[in-house]
Amino acid sequence: MKTTLVLNDALVQQAKSLAVEQKTTLTRLVEEGLQLRLGKAHVKPKAVKLPIYAGRGGIKPGINPVSNKALLDAADAD
Repeated sequence: MKTTLVLNDALVQQAKSLAVEQKTTLTRLVEEGLQLRLGKAHVKPKAVKLPIYAGRGGIKPGINPVSNKALLDAADAD
């Protein structure tokens, strides 16, 4: 539905900047704000794509990977 709102100019500028920063639209920000204010179900956040390390290497020989102490000692040794 299309609706006209009269909003404070400074507030709209802040919202537009936030929308650009979050790679979303002003409409989506307004919708999320209304949902929060009206107590609707929490807006499901977008999935985050996590980076995957594709390099080589690994743990040095002789370091126990399940021992926190061994890992901390190895980190301090470098």
